[in-house]
Amino acid sequence: MKQTISCVLFNAAKSRPLLLVALVLVLPLSPGARAEVAALDPTATAAQLIEAVLERTRGLSSYSEMSMTVHRPKWERNSALKAWTRGDTDSLIRFTQPAREAGNGTLKAGRQMWTYTPKLNRVIRLPSSMMAQSWGGSDFSFNDLARSDELKEYFDHSFKVTTDSPLPRADGHQVFTITSIPHADAPVVWGKQELKIRDDIVLLEQTFFDQDLQPLKRMTGHDIKDVGDGRIIATRMRMNSLEDDDHWTEIVYQNINFNVELKDRLFTQFSLKNP
Repeated sequence: MKQTISCVLFNAAKSRPLLLVALVLVLPLSPGARAEVAALDPTATAAQLIEAVLERTRGLSSYSEMSMTVHRPKWERNSALKAWTRGDTDSLIRFTQPAREAGNGTLKAGRQMWTYTPKLNRVIRLPSSMMAQSWGGSDFSFNDLARSDELKEYFDHSFKVTTDSPLPRADGHQVFTITSIPHADAPVVWGKQELKIRDDIVLLEQTFFDQDLQPLKRMTGHDIKDVGDGRIIATRMRMNSLEDDDHWTEIVYQNINFNVELKDRLFTQFSLKNP
């Protein structure tokens, strides 16, 4: 008879409640924390694993420098960005290159999000109806930037491991697949999400499904490295359209520091408008 082993228990002794800003968008885990199979409630533990993954790239606060490549069949655009995050509610992302995009920024403070474009010299608050639109002309949406709050609050998470079907492995690690289904009344875009997570709390893949449960796009993690303090993350993330293989956006961390001191005024509309 098939036996079902449910779920994941991870070392969260040094964790505290939390974003991913994928980038953008992600409690710090203790160094070397690894997942173990245990007989626990599958929904609760899957939710814990989701939170650990989202927090892994954020810490209490973070500062990062990134490059972004937007690829299309007939052209490719390269940009440079800086990003600051604090806890699970605050983030600021600013374009620094090329010159025509420098100063463009996105601010998330609490549950609200604003954009700023120097050419217009205007801060615009994003209504929920615009959250699904492309961010910076990329394959990421504004909703993706804020998705950790959404994924934690509006989705139920589960997975199953059976003795008849051992977990797949990647680079010597077991890989868990988590299915995330939105609550019936959740104000979300996606009808389902699937995440593949290594047993050392590294996100390998995240697939986004529409309301008809058709997969529309997939983010994959690459170049997995220890970026300091025992924090292992994918330093290159690619978002692929599943409707057109030649449409993708790639973000690469050039530099990232965690638990840095950030002033409250950084996460304000004034700071967004005045670098």
